[in-house]
Amino acid sequence: MKTFEVLGTGCKKCVTTAETIERVANDLGQTVTVEKVTDPAKIMEYQVMSTPAVAIDGKVVHSGSIPGRDEIVSWLES
Repeated sequence: MKTFEVLGTGCKKCVTTAETIERVANDLGQTVTVEKVTDPAKIMEYQVMSTPAVAIDGKVVHSGSIPGRDEIVSWLES
C-alpha cells in the first residue's frame, strides 16, 4: 500500500488534491493512505516552495498544482 502525503496549508486545491487521489485509487480498486500535511515546518523539510505538493512514500513527485487523473494513475501503477 502506498502512502500519499498532500503538502499544503489546507486550501481548496490541497483538499481537492487529496480527494482526487482517494477517488482515483478507489476507482482502480487500490487501497492507499492519504495524509494531509499542513505544518509549514514539515512542508519545508520536503523543500517544497509551491503547494499543493504530493509526496509518495516520502518522495516529492508533484508540486504547484492539482495533479491530473492520468498522473495519479501512473503513480498508482508504478
